[in-house]
Amino acid sequence: MAGEAAFFRISFPAKFGRVRRHTTSFGGINRQWIRPFSDGDTTMALTALAIRNAQPRAKPYKLSDERSLFLLVMPNGAKYWRLRYRFLDMQKTLALGVWPEVSLAEARDKRDSARKMIADGVDPMVEKKRRKLRAQIDTNITFKGVAEEWFVKITREERAEVTLSKVRWLLEKVYPFLGHLPLHEIEVQEVLAVLRKIEATGRYESARRMRSVISRVFRYGIATGRAKIDVARDLRGAIIVPKTKHFAAITRPKEVGKLLRDIEDCPGYAVTRLALRMTPHVFVRPGELRRAEWSEFDLERAVWSIPAEKMKMRWPHQVPLSRQVLDLLDEIRPLTGHSPYVFPASHTWKRPMSENTVTFALRRMGYSGSEMTAHGFRAMAATLLNEMGLWNPDAIERQLAHMENNGVRRAYARGQYWEERVRMMQHWSDYLDQLRDGGDTDKVPGDGKVVTVDFARRGARSR
Repeated sequence: MAGEAAFFRISFPAKFGRVRRHTTSFGGINRQWIRPFSDGDTTMALTALAIRNAQPRAKPYKLSDERSLFLLVMPNGAKYWRLRYRFLDMQKTLALGVWPEVSLAEARDKRDSARKMIADGVDPMVEKKRRKLRAQIDTNITFKGVAEEWFVKITREERAEVTLSKVRWLLEKVYPFLGHLPLHEIEVQEVLAVLRKIEATGRYESARRMRSVISRVFRYGIATGRAKIDVARDLRGAIIVPKTKHFAAITRPKEVGKLLRDIEDCPGYAVTRLALRMTPHVFVRPGELRRAEWSEFDLERAVWSIPAEKMKMRWPHQVPLSRQVLDLLDEIRPLTGHSPYVFPASHTWKRPMSENTVTFALRRMGYSGSEMTAHGFRAMAATLLNEMGLWNPDAIERQLAHMENNGVRRAYARGQYWEERVRMMQHWSDYLDQLRDGGDTDKVPGDGKVVTVDFARRGARSR
């Protein structure tokens, strides 16, 4: 019919979903044409207006732009730019940002850059991850950035608290001079200048330790790709080597006896006095004693098992407990059994006693730092036990937790000397009692004969 529009009914397969209806005018006749689309997906170029007007639906849907770029509209109204591509026969989707932070024009630029990478044989998704990682590394290229990252690492490795505090102190001394400098640009002269400043104050041991810490930061930087050489490594020969200082210790038997009597009469906090009384019997370092926990003690087997993370050498250690030590633990239990720590702080049972508690107690008793230290009890035991000539020196070293560098020999030594260490520890406690009570200082229990120990009280036994 002239002047009337002609209409056609067209059926599309179900895969096309809904359809979009368009009207055009030609020669005064209105004609409608129909094209399919699926969930808002259109191959026509997007416009800023269409993006702004896109409303959220119950399910996510896509608004397609040219060349595989599309905008993903989420039910919460968020709109994400995505690029669909194939690489090595794998279908992938690359995130290009969030609208409106990334505009349509910017999204197209990113799409074109990604397509160029694909044409050059580079997977844009892999390259994006690589750049992100590189950016993270680049933000921590300064000495301080790398050092702080390394410090987190050694903290997670559960290094001893006292070790961490010393490292932190040294790092804080270095930061004003090297902290802001890119690690890979630091030269050996700059590190040496820092060490010289410490040496100028006479603190040669601090300078030695500082060089070691700086070197460890550089080695971590090398391992993580932010340095190529350790410029502090070869400075060992450039700094002053401090004279070896031994911890002050009382080793004459008569003086040891007087010290033990003074400890018995020590005034003040009962837990501190009990810690002092226990210290000579167990050969452990002050930090290992003050952080002792009740859960580490097997009183029936008379063994104290110290976990590796609490030991200086990072190796588990076991201490045979003499009858005297078991008696001391019986005294301590009513006072501190409610705490996880055998020797908690005086102001809170949730923490161990402070690092210098035993040292301060010795000072209050009248013993100066040049006479006796908390570490000195270990030297006392090592000296007198070796002078007795009754014990294998290797057994003494093992009980002091002086570790072999060789792992196989270390494991062998641990098992080889256990029974001797059990006898030795009881013998030592008996000897300390003899000295405390004013006995013959020239005569040791057992008169040089084989020492036997009766642990019937607790059923302790050699392993």
